[in-house]
Amino acid sequence: MSIFLSEEEKLKHPYYKLMELRDEALETELNLWSRLDLIEWLCWNDRNGVYKDEESIQEFGNTVSKEEAIEIITRQITEA
Repeated sequence: MSIFLSEEEKLKHPYYKLMELRDEALETELNLWSRLDLIEWLCWNDRNGVYKDEESIQEFGNTVSKEEAIEIITRQITEA
């Protein structure tokens, strides 16, 4: 089942609000998030990505650090 959000609803959702930020505002916001929150956002934004610890260990032999998650999110948002 697919759920569609109106533009107004999207602006209230923290995941969509994050996508509107750039530069220093984006970096500041991401640094406030926990590593697990960052990974949840990555999973939400890129369903085919390997971000969860168990999957990441199986695929790459390590987990995504908070710093890596911030780099990936910043890239996904700025290059979108």
